[in-house]
Amino acid sequence: MRKLTIIGLGLAGFAGLVFGLFAILNVNEASAQTAGKRKVEAWDAPKAIGPYSHGIVANGMVYTSGQIGADPKTGELAVGIEAQTEQALKNIEGVLRMSGTRMANAVKTTVYLADMNDFTKMNEVYAKRFPEPFPARSTVQVARLPRDAKVEIEVVALVDK
Repeated sequence: MRKLTIIGLGLAGFAGLVFGLFAILNVNEASAQTAGKRKVEAWDAPKAIGPYSHGIVANGMVYTSGQIGADPKTGELAVGIEAQTEQALKNIEGVLRMSGTRMANAVKTTVYLADMNDFTKMNEVYAKRFPEPFPARSTVQVARLPRDAKVEIEVVALVDK
């Protein structure tokens, strides 16, 4: 009986060891995934007004936070959909530059409009800022944007090597 107890404790110890190693490997894997994550703050984009970064670089991609058409120096919102779109894209360009990339490397954008009737005017400005092949894009109308902006744009882009 004593021999079975020792064997049982030995197996339990072995199972504990295996479980412990598995837990350590999972922690190391999670650490490796987050170790490659880098925060991006751009001096030529409006200061973040909440607990978020201008962008995050991870796995060769940059994911930008949405940018509205606010001037980074004054904080003032541009007037009109065209001017807000232009400024939002300048802000995005600043974030991309600080990420080590450029507008030409954008693969996906999301455009949030306060009024879908502004789509054509926004699209005219947007088309001038991205070279072909244009990134994939979703455009949606939302109930309200920060600071009552007319447009907010976010981008996912490849980072230059």
